[in-house]
Amino acid sequence: MSSVSEFDVSDDDGGASEDRVVGTLHRPDADPRAVVVLAHGAGANREATILVAVADELCARGLAVARIDLPYRQRRPKGPPSPSGAGRDRDGIRAATAHVGAVVDRDVPVFVGGHSYGGRQASMVAAESPGLVDGLILTSYPLHPPGKPDRLRTEHFPEIDCGVVVVHGASDPFATHDELVAALELVPGPTTLVEIAGVGHDLRPDRKPVAALTGDAVFAALF
Repeated sequence: MSSVSEFDVSDDDGGASEDRVVGTLHRPDADPRAVVVLAHGAGANREATILVAVADELCARGLAVARIDLPYRQRRPKGPPSPSGAGRDRDGIRAATAHVGAVVDRDVPVFVGGHSYGGRQASMVAAESPGLVDGLILTSYPLHPPGKPDRLRTEHFPEIDCGVVVVHGASDPFATHDELVAALELVPGPTTLVEIAGVGHDLRPDRKPVAALTGDAVFAALF
């Protein structure tokens, strides 16, 4: 049977407890085929419905999946992140990736990603640390603030050196289908866009087969 356990990655330099990363690791009953680290959106935490649904689905398909609380969530139990702390959040994703990789201790692909803000930070980790990850899994990538299509969050896309899967709600105000298609053309590697009809930014995984479609795309595009 698969197992679920908690973990805590503290700052190696003895830094503040607010800089640590805590998470939940889903391990399949057999040796995992890949390691996945998923981060939550702004205002959420690792118990977000979308993260739990995707983690359960990927674990059932044989992947070890960590749902993490980003460092800002240790500083603020509620509310959105501060832009000044985004670098720490990316460091947290790196630390969690290293920790889970050491726990699994197998030479398997490593994927990172997450929902909205968490996915954006994960994509920046991939751009800033070439070769660190083998793929990105992004749900509801926040391409631009709602109503401000001129403020695209794509500066780092040309530096992403791995495959990318994006799962998008058709009525998401953070991006249209055409905007995402154009943005993903900036990524040098292969990209896959999965659009879910009838949902917005939250993707409603309790009502739509979002997790299953995400799993299908991951196995088709990233392995």
